[in-house]
Amino acid sequence: MQLDGMHHVTMITGDAQRNVDFYADLLGLRLVKKTVNFDAPEAYHLYFGDEHGSPGTILTWFEFAGARPGRAGAGMIHTLQLGVPSQESLDFWQTRLQAAGYSSDRSEGSLRFADYDGLGLELVVANPDNAKLQAAHPEVPAEHAITGVEGARAYIGRPVEVDVGLLTATLGFTPTDTTGAYRLEGPTRTFNWAYDPTTEHGIQGAGTVHHIAWHSTDADHVTWRQRIADAGFNVTPVIDRDYFNAIYFRQPQGILFEIATTSPGFAVDEDPAHLGEELRLPSQHEHLRGQLEQRLTPLTNPRTKITTEA
Repeated sequence: MQLDGMHHVTMITGDAQRNVDFYADLLGLRLVKKTVNFDAPEAYHLYFGDEHGSPGTILTWFEFAGARPGRAGAGMIHTLQLGVPSQESLDFWQTRLQAAGYSSDRSEGSLRFADYDGLGLELVVANPDNAKLQAAHPEVPAEHAITGVEGARAYIGRPVEVDVGLLTATLGFTPTDTTGAYRLEGPTRTFNWAYDPTTEHGIQGAGTVHHIAWHSTDADHVTWRQRIADAGFNVTPVIDRDYFNAIYFRQPQGILFEIATTSPGFAVDEDPAHLGEELRLPSQHEHLRGQLEQRLTPLTNPRTKITTEA
């Protein structure tokens, strides 16, 4: 039984349109689902990824309109590492970001910057063993397009030893050094996970990470839940999230972990050629459609705009 790397990472933003502009236009990802938060349907839940919404590429955001800026601290992820094909790709992205008004810090094999909310991002040359899972954008050549999520770094306020057992014996991560760096090697994707110490207390808000989800096969999902419970963690029942099933638990550093399934995927309620173009609602909120369509800010999807103009 193996986790196949990361499934998705979920963040918070205060501005859905800026979120779409940055990730679906500037970074060239595909908006694969426009829906709402299960627990707060007045808030958008937006999903971005490759052309198919493949696990390992998915970045999602809850929009709480006007949310105050947050700050990553102990027990929070502070940087997401996105893969690109080559060193030359880093040159392309540095130029593209600069033209859009975003400064960056270039080093060998890495380009660090932050999004409009202050979320830490780092472009890295992708692991060649990870499949190139890319979206199409007319201004981003395929030889430079983002290939998926390669890793994440989190702040810790407790000794790195407190969750070694969870990561290694329970979840199957492999330590790569003694300072809190790990690699999760799955059948199709590898993910790098690392810790940095801090004394800062985090503030959840715009620009912060809400949780990270690991990728399980459908068949293993219930077994993963039992395995985590047997390790002494308070894990939720399996929850149907329409596009995957999910379980949640908080690990010893305080970071919220999820394990999500492959199926049914993002095409379960939309034509694959038109993912993310219409507002999709969880069944329990469908009766609110008229109210929500009036309340939620209309979004301009760059892909739809490009198709219309073409």
